Amino acid sequence: MTAPAISRRAAFGAVLVAAACAAAGCANYRFGNNTLYAPNVRTVYVPIIQCDSFRTTPAIDIGERLTEAVCKEIEKRTPFKVVGSEGGADSVLTGRIVADTKRMVVESPTDQSRMVEINYQALVTWADRGGTVIASGEVPLPAATVDVGQAAALVPEYGRSVVSTQQEAIVKMAQQIVGLMEEPW
Repeated sequence: MTAPAISRRAAFGAVLVAAACAAAGCANYRFGNNTLYAPNVRTVYVPIIQCDSFRTTPAIDIGERLTEAVCKEIEKRTPFKVVGSEGGADSVLTGRIVADTKRMVVESPTDQSRMVEINYQALVTWADRGGTVIASGEVPLPAATVDVGQAAALVPEYGRSVVSTQQEAIVKMAQQIVGLMEEPW
């Protein structure tokens, strides 16, 4: 064989080895928003979030409204699918609203509220089928439950109502809860 034929074969062999190494090295990488979430979870069951509050404005419990917002947020931002039963789910996201407060921030000279702050606190747990907590995101101790809080301001002069302010706080809290499902960097 001549020298150019050997160098072509050597170059071709080197290219094949490099391609095989590159393909083997890239096999476990994930791309897109899938890299942010647990790879072993595909479905999530979200039971109705329990609520220790007695407020039911507007005739729907705050826990039900938060459950709906969390399910919509999971479907919108994550690769997970929300399912209707615990038996068909890879994981379960449970929560309880433990505090619901309204506080007057600004008062008029005639003792009418000009600005009211609505605040919710919730405890959230995300566990797999076996009941072990899925450690994703920064979780304060104890790791089993995460305390999530959200406030919203009610200003009647700007056309805000209690219901619209509650819904704003609920949507923001749902965003925080789904953000906790992300894996740490």
